Amino acid sequence: MELDIQCEEMSPSRWAELLTTMKSCKTIRLDDCNLSSSNCEDLSSIINTNPSLTELKLNNNELGDAGVEYLCKGLLMPSCSLQKLWLQNCNLTSASCETLRSVLSAQPSLTELHVGDNRLGTAGVKVLCQGMMNPSCKLQKLQLEYCELTADIVEALNAALQSKPTLKELSLSNNTLGDTAVKQLCRGLVEASCNLELLHLENCGITSDSCRDISTVLSNKSSLMDLSVGDNKIGDSGLALLCQGLMHPNCKIQKLWLWDCDLTSASCKDLSRLISTKETLKEISLIDNNLRDSGMEMLCQALKDPKSKLQELWVRECGLTTACCKVVSSALSTNKHLKVLHMGENKLGDAGVELLCEGLLHPNCNIQSLWLGNCDLTAACCATLATVMTTKQCLTELDLSYNPLEDEGIRKICEALRNPSCNVQQLILYDILWSAEVDDELRALEDSKPEVKIIS
Repeated sequence: MELDIQCEEMSPSRWAELLTTMKSCKTIRLDDCNLSSSNCEDLSSIINTNPSLTELKLNNNELGDAGVEYLCKGLLMPSCSLQKLWLQNCNLTSASCETLRSVLSAQPSLTELHVGDNRLGTAGVKVLCQGMMNPSCKLQKLQLEYCELTADIVEALNAALQSKPTLKELSLSNNTLGDTAVKQLCRGLVEASCNLELLHLENCGITSDSCRDISTVLSNKSSLMDLSVGDNKIGDSGLALLCQGLMHPNCKIQKLWLWDCDLTSASCKDLSRLISTKETLKEISLIDNNLRDSGMEMLCQALKDPKSKLQELWVRECGLTTACCKVVSSALSTNKHLKVLHMGENKLGDAGVELLCEGLLHPNCNIQSLWLGNCDLTAACCATLATVMTTKQCLTELDLSYNPLEDEGIRKICEALRNPSCNVQQLILYDILWSAEVDDELRALEDSKPEVKIIS
């Protein structure tokens, strides 16, 4: 049994009602519910008395250090079987880390700890690392984004990594680590016995100087499948170094996020070689890089390679225009594996989308999710988009936000949605002006097809 409630103010009577339900829940999720430390005293009792509870998610609540102290009393009880604990953005400080260290040291059932968006600081996380080094700790996932960490944390992290072969996921994004610390972390990861599967280092002050060391991790850790270094200024030279590791036979990367990395079309030669030869690669994000049409053309040539198994391509805000749409269309008509295509915030125009639709309509194309927000589209391309919606039953998600489609365009899209052949389940239409009459039509459509969600 699951309890999943978000963004609900808890009255005393409502809370008392939920406590009765929680006694038999396997999963409890109460994000954004205005909970405080007083609620944690009750939750501690639930943790202690409900041995079936394995997941507790309390993100975005003002629990504070006092609340975590209450929770940990339950977590330290022998009857506790909790495996996943989420405390993101709960107003915690380093004071909570001593209590959490005790839980890590004493509770082998706990495999996931998510404490990002809290001001734990380097001193606090060093205490957590001490708990990780206890032989009883079997932690597999550790999320420390936005924890105000500095370069000084790496020595403690490396010591924990050396002693923790169970650790599979480590997220350190949005901490000011810098190149020297990331190099040190990479050396620790290469030496560690853990089979790390996920490493997130977004917005960590990384430049091209760190990329050779990250590349060494990629070539040595065949377990690493998910790497994110987005929002770091690695540039084309850094990407070239990363690709040395990515192209290594040992590397089994599946998901690669390189958004806002100061890449240009010069990187696309290496990226296209990666896409066309690394059959494990399923998802790549290149959002907010100045790839331009020439770079996109190289990527599309790679997508046409039979060895490419890429399923998701994110190229939002990459300086693309109508000029690249013919080659994108050709790739769509060739590649049977691509499921998700994000091309929003590019100046594709109606003519460009008309070209894309030729590829989308090809029998080989299996796109499920198509994002075309803020692409300078008008009602003129909506008839063709409507044809795609009614013809391609694989298409389940479509984003047309921030385009001046007006009543005429929205009505064409609505007509397609009403068609029994249309399988679109989520239509995203943010910031588009339409009349009250069209608004009524959209609401009526949602009532008649409850499986369709229109987000505006």
